[in-house]
Amino acid sequence: MGTAKRTRKFGAVKRVIGQNHAALKKNQSKGEEESKKQEKGSEIVREIPQVSSALFFQYNQALVPPYSVLVDTNFLSHTVQRKLPLLETLMDTFYAKCIPIITSCVMAELEKLGPRYRIALRIARDERWERLQCDHKGTYADDCIVDRVMKSRIYIVATNDRDLKRRVRKIPGVPIVSVARGKYAVERLPDAPEK
Repeated sequence: MGTAKRTRKFGAVKRVIGQNHAALKKNQSKGEEESKKQEKGSEIVREIPQVSSALFFQYNQALVPPYSVLVDTNFLSHTVQRKLPLLETLMDTFYAKCIPIITSCVMAELEKLGPRYRIALRIARDERWERLQCDHKGTYADDCIVDRVMKSRIYIVATNDRDLKRRVRKIPGVPIVSVARGKYAVERLPDAPEK
């Protein structure tokens, strides 16, 4: 003789309400919150970032000689590897007076890199270059340079770093200088305005 199956009666099963049932008050409030979130997500956000007044479409009218060139760590190291004089080569590239600017983050990065970059550090410590003190936490020079360029579009960024170039290209009106084949190559520098 077999054992009888013990199943619950249908009526008893139907009366039991699960924890996630919509009829419970705690689940009703969750549903209202989710519907509000969906409504907020479906709203069109019409917020345009503030554009610099120096920009005329992609043309930056604030870039005038003497050019302020923000120098990055790897730009200095590539300059040393190619045995290029920094100031003279910049002036030959732009056909104008240039002021190399070195931030305290770049100096800190060069000091951290150790003895292999001692010549680049010596070049960076030259008295002819302008120094900018950083007021933020950390010594990550890429964030510092991007932040400075976003705030004021009066700089030309000198770098060989791919990631930094990619970030700077997203900012309209900021030219990039890099070391290529024994000389400096300029990217996105506007032509002289015709009068």
